[in-house]
Amino acid sequence: MPDDAAAARARQRAGTGIGVLLVLVLGAALLIALPGDESPDGGTACRARTVGSWQADHALTAEFARYGDDASRTDDWTGGDGTHSVRLPDGRVLWLFSDTYLGRVHGPPNPAGERHAWRDATAPLVRNSAVLMRDGRLESTLPAPLFADPAPNRWRWPVAARVEPRSPGSPEQVVRVLLWVREAGQPPWIYGVPTATEVATLSLPGLRLESVVTVLDQQLVPDPSRRVLFGTTVVEEDGWTYVFGGDDGQAVSRPASHAHVARVPEGRLAEPAAWQYWNGSAWAAGARPRPVLGDGRRTGVGSAFSVVQDGGTYVLFTMAAGTKGLTTVASYWACSPRGPWHGPAKEFSPSLPRGQVAAYNPQAHPVLSGGGRLVLSYDVNWLETTTAADRLSRNVSLYRPRFVSLRLAPPR
Repeated sequence: MPDDAAAARARQRAGTGIGVLLVLVLGAALLIALPGDESPDGGTACRARTVGSWQADHALTAEFARYGDDASRTDDWTGGDGTHSVRLPDGRVLWLFSDTYLGRVHGPPNPAGERHAWRDATAPLVRNSAVLMRDGRLESTLPAPLFADPAPNRWRWPVAARVEPRSPGSPEQVVRVLLWVREAGQPPWIYGVPTATEVATLSLPGLRLESVVTVLDQQLVPDPSRRVLFGTTVVEEDGWTYVFGGDDGQAVSRPASHAHVARVPEGRLAEPAAWQYWNGSAWAAGARPRPVLGDGRRTGVGSAFSVVQDGGTYVLFTMAAGTKGLTTVASYWACSPRGPWHGPAKEFSPSLPRGQVAAYNPQAHPVLSGGGRLVLSYDVNWLETTTAADRLSRNVSLYRPRFVSLRLAPPR
């Protein structure tokens, strides 16, 4: 086992793992399907939907820059990725991040002479964090990491979360947070081997961690690229929580990763026996999910994608196929969580800073959306892994979420 100093250096090198990992795990293109499908589950009428227009959300992006640059504390968030959000019953928004830099940010110029705010190379790096927002303003960082490592060389990345009854029918509410468990591995698993999906329970209003349970252990799946981690996004409908996930096919150079979906009755996310997985023909208990999108050759998604509802239509956002996946977001649509999925009907490329950088992890934030406007975040990271830690320290804006606002419309 490495000593603490060596372990710290290793974490600095691999600390932006989810970023680079999700850059490598890119979605592949699908053939455009004709609109007009009817919902196979008999729901509200389904129409083909895609991105009609979009624009940068400078105000929201600037708010994260303001909070990250605030040097009044030395134990709060200064940058992170894996951006997810959930609104709490008292109106606050809880933001969840994967690998996170804490510490203090210094104003420009930095030691390299560049006109960027910077952080010291010894700034603490933790595997996850949570930040609270009230009335559009970020206020505080919860003690980090919020979810402790389950074992040496194993860590937890929080993904989607939702507020639900403590148990079905209970008036008491809690926050359930989906967690991805990964462990250190050898190439090609330099950013961690997928291990399990867990669900954490946080109390309300105090957000105290009460418990963590494993809902799907994948350690017995011999091929790590076939292991499925759930929770990249959740959608609620008719008393069910639909939980989407993916595998890591791209880690072994397969052209595309597969999307999967499970469903859980409302109030039972933390009960492994309540989970049902789409097995290709029906919802069933047990750990044998089958893909709802992706054939391993020309169709598929990145391991981090987002799904929202627009009327009776499900709309999925992921990075585009091929080299465009470093800069371009694609959208797909379906009439049911289990598909069939159609697209991409339209792609767009949000702004990026200069240099060897990439966008990844497009995540929708319905809690900040409304009036026909949908807020979408994307994370930014340095591509060259051997110099990433240095670059992210020299320019703190490279490892913070950026936001766009978009409107959905029928494909043209």
